[in-house]
Amino acid sequence: MSVILTLKPVICMVFVLLSPVLVVEAQSQQRYSIERYLNIRWASRPTFSPDGEQLAFLTNITGVAQVWRIDALGGWPDQLTFFEDRVRFVKWSPTEDLLVFGKDVGGNERTQLYLMPSTGESITDLSSYPEAIHSFGGWSHDGEWIAFASNRRDPAFFDVYIQNIRTGEVRLVYQQDGSNFVSGWSPDDRYLIIWRFNSSFDQDLFLLELESQNVVHLTPHEGLVRYSGINWTPDSKGIYLITDRDRDFMNLAHIDLRSRKLTYLEDTDWDVEGLVVSEDGRFMAYVLNVDGYSELKIKDLETEQTLPTPPLPKGIVARLTFSPDGMKLAFTITGPRHNADVWVWELDKRRLVQVTHSSRAGIPQETFVEPMLVHYETFDGRRIPAFFYLPKGAEESDRVPAIVHIHGGPEAQERVWFNPIFQYFLHRGYAIFSPNVRGSTGYGKAYTHLDDVRLREDSVKDIAYAVRYLKASGYVNPGKIAVMGASYGGYMVLAALTKYPDLWAAGVDIVGIANFKTFLQNTGPYRRKWRIAEYGDPVKDGDFLEKISPIHHVEKIKAPLMVIHGANDPRVPRSEADQIVEEIRRRNGVVEYLLFQDEGHGIAKLHNRIKAYTQVADFLDRYLR
Repeated sequence: MSVILTLKPVICMVFVLLSPVLVVEAQSQQRYSIERYLNIRWASRPTFSPDGEQLAFLTNITGVAQVWRIDALGGWPDQLTFFEDRVRFVKWSPTEDLLVFGKDVGGNERTQLYLMPSTGESITDLSSYPEAIHSFGGWSHDGEWIAFASNRRDPAFFDVYIQNIRTGEVRLVYQQDGSNFVSGWSPDDRYLIIWRFNSSFDQDLFLLELESQNVVHLTPHEGLVRYSGINWTPDSKGIYLITDRDRDFMNLAHIDLRSRKLTYLEDTDWDVEGLVVSEDGRFMAYVLNVDGYSELKIKDLETEQTLPTPPLPKGIVARLTFSPDGMKLAFTITGPRHNADVWVWELDKRRLVQVTHSSRAGIPQETFVEPMLVHYETFDGRRIPAFFYLPKGAEESDRVPAIVHIHGGPEAQERVWFNPIFQYFLHRGYAIFSPNVRGSTGYGKAYTHLDDVRLREDSVKDIAYAVRYLKASGYVNPGKIAVMGASYGGYMVLAALTKYPDLWAAGVDIVGIANFKTFLQNTGPYRRKWRIAEYGDPVKDGDFLEKISPIHHVEKIKAPLMVIHGANDPRVPRSEADQIVEEIRRRNGVVEYLLFQDEGHGIAKLHNRIKAYTQVADFLDRYLR
């Protein structure tokens, strides 16, 4: 096997042109600033050209994700889009040099669809519905149509449409008062798979025949079942997919569309994710999520043999996609010591090629820290998985300050992707502890439901026991521990500060929930049903939701708090941040508030990220160092 690791000069060149002062800074200081870490770039979402010779992808070289193009085995990339706002996805036509991409405005998540030649010389707005959300569902195989889901008819519901890219004709092909999305066209372009999202842990699949608009329910079931990773067989008679129907973990399966029979292809005790099948149906690739780390698998479906895979750095493998001939597999690799880049594995030559080389902003890779995977005991004897990062050279006697970082979701998982914020604080001498408390995904269906509705605060107890573990480790100063998180993680920050006020020296709440009742009232209409399934019904469970909402326990907060929010957030509206800040200030508590008018659910733009995390760093230094 040979590995191509040729440095692409454009990445470094663009960085130097954008930030010349940083070169001088690197020569004059031993420590790297937060700005340096936030200037570390990434590349992801590869998509092949029809001949398999080129890739389009997204990278944030310019500070926010845009569309770029590069030869499939590496070369000099070309930038194709130049927006102030992020591009959300890009997908190449199966027949010609055309790209569809999606973009929102100011983080409002109302993604619009655009058509662009792969040269980038012109852009056509396909949507022209700026108040609606558009979710891309794929190209038809003849390259004439695209499918998408949108809430144009009603903000609370997503219907399915197809659109002719030549004439602009739009057809509503499936209408239903639910959240309906598209999982691709059949190879003969006669059918679409409709993926209905009932809740985060319950979905359904339907077969839509376009000519007759006949709909067949493929997955009638009882209880909560998830379906993902839909791939058609070449004969349009079946689909490969991932599901946890009658199982604890997400596993590979096949559905015969005539009989609707589901057959499992294997049984694993870890979740399968990222399933892709080559266009000719010969090769299948997928990833096993093993305790937060990825294991890439490739199978030859003709011979039923498992094929060799490349030696990859420890971390996450994602965004898998085959070239049209099935001989190249593109994907993104990221890990604690590897910022995300696009790689290609040539199956026939067994050759691994690093296609993009995103800048590390001049920070030596050897300074990045790998975590320890630990499992700590919590209040009921359960063992909670967590990633424990220690600063380089830290010893037990050092007693360093620490940040307990809680992931969002809650239907999510802390994993070992590259996190420049983590690496900055590690560089500054902080420890980072990232637990996957009960309710996290990745550890089986039963584990994800341990925090449902009235069990919500059991997951907060898991955080308290994380602090107990940290104190017992000997590495951490017990009086210098902060809690930080975003979205649902922001709620967990506020819950931890109110439930266990004596544990914390500071807290950082980013786009977090303060009041479950007002959150459920004000979140996007299409999301309300999903969130009620997880958190509880504001009518039936109203008293309980009020009881666990941090806004009603502000008087218990002792630690200084920093709150960050985006004014355009459609998921957790800014009113959640306004409430908690106002109430703390009314009680003369210590709170700092940073609101970005041009951001949504999270901070996407580089200049805003630099401002936000510079202030976070100053805030934590003030109270933990």
